[in-house]
Amino acid sequence: MDYDVAVIGGGIHGVGVAQAAAIRGYKTILIEQYSDLAQGTSSRSSKLIHGGLRYLEQYQFSLVRECLLERSYLLKNAPDLVTLKPIYIPVYKDSKRPSWMIYVGLSMYALLGNLASDARFKIVPKNKWSQLHNLNKDNLQAVFQYYEAQTNDRLLTHAVMNSAQEHGAELMLNTNVSSINLLNNHNLITCETNTGTTKKISSTTVINAAGPWAARVLDKVQPKQEKIAVDLVQGTHIVLPLQLGDIIFYLESPDDKRPLFVMPWYGNTLVGTTESLFTQEPSSTTPLKEEVEYLLRAFSHHFPAFKQEQLKIKHQFSGLRVLPSGANNSNQRSRETIYLRDRKIKPRLLSIFGGKLTTYRATSEKVIIYLQESLPKQQPYTETKYLKLE
Repeated sequence: MDYDVAVIGGGIHGVGVAQAAAIRGYKTILIEQYSDLAQGTSSRSSKLIHGGLRYLEQYQFSLVRECLLERSYLLKNAPDLVTLKPIYIPVYKDSKRPSWMIYVGLSMYALLGNLASDARFKIVPKNKWSQLHNLNKDNLQAVFQYYEAQTNDRLLTHAVMNSAQEHGAELMLNTNVSSINLLNNHNLITCETNTGTTKKISSTTVINAAGPWAARVLDKVQPKQEKIAVDLVQGTHIVLPLQLGDIIFYLESPDDKRPLFVMPWYGNTLVGTTESLFTQEPSSTTPLKEEVEYLLRAFSHHFPAFKQEQLKIKHQFSGLRVLPSGANNSNQRSRETIYLRDRKIKPRLLSIFGGKLTTYRATSEKVIIYLQESLPKQQPYTETKYLKLE
């Protein structure tokens, strides 16, 4: 089987690359180890298509601008999957970030969003605080409100893959890649299906979009490839059987001042996330007891009116982020995507490390641009930023 583009990994970045390749007329196949798409991080995120307000603290202005732009495309092209919601930031006497800092940050956020209505913010007057669903008012000094978008990450991944298939991409599920041989004129991928069948796939280019498994996929490549220093960071979420209305809260943990989200989720309330270093097999990720307790303490601190019997966890899940290795707190590390090519001129293999749900489309477009000189001359095509997703 001969292809122009073979994508390994059925998460949001894998399907995004498959869509970007297929719409250009490249013969494309996506290989996924599980029986369905979005079985890893792409179904275990915070469910937000957001502009990255907190990235301003690391001076990642271009990333924030890109996030806001990509959010605008998704709001337009996937209105049934990506919806705008008001998000509230309460500022307390002991908050890590004082009111003036939040004001400056939100002002910059609005400017980077071209002062569009969905990038603007307001200060909530004190006489409206009673409408904030039992939010703790002790030592509350100010409340800001702006907008972010929410999605079902699993459904969004499926929608992008459906679009890729409509443009000719093929999907191979239940298939593990056992080896990748990079050759002069083509690349040979050897796969094993869950029924024990061996398959050989020949492709001009290979994209390693395996998310938390990307480093392990890279180990299967011949000749041996350069490695980069990355960490897997686990983030846990809990779902509580209660409702706080159709709004999102952007809060600080009372334990360590880390940012947390509390948001509506199919008639319940989703609380997350944590960050802890993960060193095991990616498929074994599971919420830790201390992570769950950390989230429950944060929720109870900000919404003390709820009784303990109301805080019985309905569901819990954890996912893995891929971040550059570093001694600093994982919350402070760069969220920029890393693109690792086997060679700079006519690359045969490109591995994606990191990346964000919000910017999956922009990431996918960059991947194709990096590989363009290795691929056949493309025909005129419609840009992915104009494609409707359903």
